[in-house]
Amino acid sequence: MVQKLWAYMRFTNKEFKVDNVFTFNRVTFIGFGLINSSLARVFKSKSLAKEICAYSRRKETLLKIKDLNIADYIYDDIKESVENSDLIILGVPVGVMSKLVKEFSSSLKDGAIITDVGSIKKGILDSISLVLPKGVHFVPGHPIAGTENSGPESGFEGLFKGRWCILTPTEKTSKDAIEKVKFIWKQAGMKVAIMDADYHDRVLAITSHIPHLVAYSIVGTVTDLEDQLKTEVIKYSAGGFRDFTRIAASDPVMWRDVFLNNSDAVLEMLGRFIEDLTALQKSIRWKDGEALEKLFSKTRDIRKGIISEEQE
Repeated sequence: MVQKLWAYMRFTNKEFKVDNVFTFNRVTFIGFGLINSSLARVFKSKSLAKEICAYSRRKETLLKIKDLNIADYIYDDIKESVENSDLIILGVPVGVMSKLVKEFSSSLKDGAIITDVGSIKKGILDSISLVLPKGVHFVPGHPIAGTENSGPESGFEGLFKGRWCILTPTEKTSKDAIEKVKFIWKQAGMKVAIMDADYHDRVLAITSHIPHLVAYSIVGTVTDLEDQLKTEVIKYSAGGFRDFTRIAASDPVMWRDVFLNNSDAVLEMLGRFIEDLTALQKSIRWKDGEALEKLFSKTRDIRKGIISEEQE
C-alpha cells in the first residue's frame, strides 16, 4: 500500500490524505530542539510514522521529551536509536553531523534515508557523503523557519506553515528518497524547492547568516557602551531595535558552526555588505540626502515585495 502511495505521489502535485496509511514505519530524530521537536509534532499529529524515536545525549532533554509525550521511544544510545529506522532526521549543530553519522552508520538498515535541518548545505553534503554507507540515501534539507527559542518545549506544529524548505540533493541522490523527504515537509505545510548546495549557501549567507551576524554585533556594541549610555539604550529601545536584535538570542553553538562551516559564502556577502555600508557612511558624512532617499525608496520597495511573497 505504501509503495502504491509513493507511486501516486510521483505523478501528481495534489495533496492527498489516506486514512491509516503510515509514510514510515519508524523515524528517528537526532537532536530535539526547535525544528526537530516541531517536526515530530507534525509526524504525531498526521500519523506519518508508526514509531517516533528521539535521541539526545543530554539527560535533561530526554526527560523533557518524555514529559511532552511526543516520541514513542527515547534513547541516549545513538546506535540503538537508528536501528530499523526508515528515516533519520539530523537536528544537531552542523559541525557534528558527519561525526554522528559515522558513529551510527553501522546500525543503519539498507534503504534508510537520512536528511537534516541545517542552514548550510555544501559542507554537510560533502562531509556526510564521505561516511555514508552503501545503500543509504542522504537528502540534505533546510526548512527556513524558526524563532529565537530552542529546546524541545519550544517546538510547535505550526512553525513551518507557509514557509520554504530547500532540498539540495545531487544528481546521484535517489529520486524516491527525494520525493519522500519532499512529502514530509509538504505535510508540515511548507513549500519545497530544489537548489544546488553551493547556490543555497550563498543565498542564505545574505538572507539569514549576515542578519544574524549583524544582530550579534549590534548587541555586542551595546554591551561595550559606557554603563550610563548602555542603561539608557536598553531602557528606551524601540520595537524596531528589539525586533531586529531578537535573533541575537538564538542558539550560540548552532550559529558558531554555521559561520565556521559557511565561511566562504559569509565572507563574500559580508564584503559586499561592508562596501554598501561604507557608501551609506559617505552619504551621511557628505549630507547627500538625495542618495540616501534614493536608497531608502529602493529598499522599501524590495521590502514590500518580500512581504507580498510571504503572503502568496
